[in-house]
Amino acid sequence: MPSKEWIEVTIITSSEAVEPVSGILYNTGVQGIAIQDSQDIEFKKKNPGDWDYFDEKLLNIKSGAVIKGYYKNDEKFDTYFKYIEKSVKNLHNFDIDEGEGIVTSNKVNEEDWENNWKKYYKPTKVGERVVVKPLWEKYKVENDEIVVELDPGMAFGTGTHETTRMCIKALEKYVKEDSIVFDIGTGSGILSISAAKLKAKKAIGVDLDPVAVDSAKKNVSYNDIDNIEILHGNLMDVVDGEADIVIANIIADVIIMLSEDVGRFIKDNGYFISSGILVERKDEVIKKLTECNFEIIEVNVDGEWCCIVAKERKK
Repeated sequence: MPSKEWIEVTIITSSEAVEPVSGILYNTGVQGIAIQDSQDIEFKKKNPGDWDYFDEKLLNIKSGAVIKGYYKNDEKFDTYFKYIEKSVKNLHNFDIDEGEGIVTSNKVNEEDWENNWKKYYKPTKVGERVVVKPLWEKYKVENDEIVVELDPGMAFGTGTHETTRMCIKALEKYVKEDSIVFDIGTGSGILSISAAKLKAKKAIGVDLDPVAVDSAKKNVSYNDIDNIEILHGNLMDVVDGEADIVIANIIADVIIMLSEDVGRFIKDNGYFISSGILVERKDEVIKKLTECNFEIIEVNVDGEWCCIVAKERKK
């Protein structure tokens, strides 16, 4: 029986635009994504023990990133492709460098696309303890490591991006056994699952995208945890009560908007961990957080991105 025919969409862009372009693809019927990022290549070369797979061909990417999305060859594809082209061209309106911004497509068979995107995801030690492991890979746990089982095919958040790494490291530092954690814009659910596996009392992940919600719920099912809940809704609209930690790995504009109201959802002495913030917008976010009665506890930088840990000042 012949393999099904699929369509591979290739976007040549900047490392800065990896998250936004991934988000654009997740707003369509994408069935899998492969990311070849020059920034990740630098990370791999500096941390060779953390990566089981390295494609020497990626060394040809001197700067920027190539993102590939895989689609069923059906009547919806033309609409998806036009949306992707238009959205990539509009990235500069959000102060995001789209790089070359070239969008192309070609037909591939099912076996090709599965092998293409899956080979880029191997077990990765993201923080001091948390290891992100794709479902199809084997991994031998060492010492006190915590393994997060993940199928990264359909929702953003694979653990390899700087913003995700910094968020997980912050969770490792601040999550306690009695912590309640709200994960706003949960994507694949990786941060919620990490918090739950770090023994938080309860982790609640929220996302507006129903595809992300579905993927996060599936990823939860792959992990042996029951102290977690995934909700569909807009930011803080669907969470009740207060959390010890609110974490949001989104973009600077949304973090700035959240800053005005998020304090109502954080307990006394609780933390607001925010990332997805480009370094050049760091001061803008810090200024807004300070205006909204937050004290900046720490600012961590990884590549072009930063993660800010803040605490609401006592009144």
